[in-house]
Amino acid sequence: MDAILTALADPARWRLVGLLAERPRPVGVLAQLAEARQPQTTKHLQALERAGVVTSQRSGQRRVYALRAAPLRELAAALTRLADTAEQAGGPRETYDRYGLSLHAERLAAREPGWADGRSFRFHRSLAAGPEQVWRHLTEASLLARWWTPDDLRVSELVFEARQGGRILHEYRDAEDVDGSDLIAGRALGVVEDVRPGERLAYRLSPQLADGSLAFTAHLDLDLRPTDTGTELDVHFRITDSTVESADFIAGVEIGFGQSLDKLAAILAAETHTPHTRSTE
Repeated sequence: MDAILTALADPARWRLVGLLAERPRPVGVLAQLAEARQPQTTKHLQALERAGVVTSQRSGQRRVYALRAAPLRELAAALTRLADTAEQAGGPRETYDRYGLSLHAERLAAREPGWADGRSFRFHRSLAAGPEQVWRHLTEASLLARWWTPDDLRVSELVFEARQGGRILHEYRDAEDVDGSDLIAGRALGVVEDVRPGERLAYRLSPQLADGSLAFTAHLDLDLRPTDTGTELDVHFRITDSTVESADFIAGVEIGFGQSLDKLAAILAAETHTPHTRSTE
């Protein structure tokens, strides 16, 4: 595949491929139609033949070249698979495009400090686990780190002190940045404000800009309500102290935090449906 792509990357060779798609042609005629010198045309045809794109045979004094369709069909199929993967419904590219639209709108709206103050988002999830188990995933750092980022990110550093006045530090990187060599995707500092185990958790969290200043402050209220099948979780996400530079962060709140909660729901569902092993004597 690499050899084919390299061979077709040259515009002169691509022109020859187009001419050969119409019918097999000798070198001299190809040179005339391509308005090129014959020696150079021969070199291009030889490169295409080495890549398997064309074949040739001698006919009297002439060498006639013909296009091989199979390699082109294989290339076309590979490109189609790539395109289908990129456009998969609900996939990463769809999320990327949604964020792009939101980003454009928020940047236009961010005219002056305080532009997004009072903006709020509400989230609701029905979780397949009791309040005690949900609470642990909301407050214990080792469990919180498993879900507290959007799909394409991972937690790289986390402090969550689940007590009133407790400190929060949340740093995250690209999910594929396993050695930490890339720039961090984000970092936020916060404080826990209200702790009622199994019932309510409230904290404020401020993402940092590149210069270390705060982009905005998010006030999060998480309420848990037990049900016969698990727990109803309601989240109120409210913004204050918004800076002009906070637009990029605010544009991703609904998508990103929603993905995080979806991960939490999936983790709890898997834990709930995993059968417990019983020891035998």
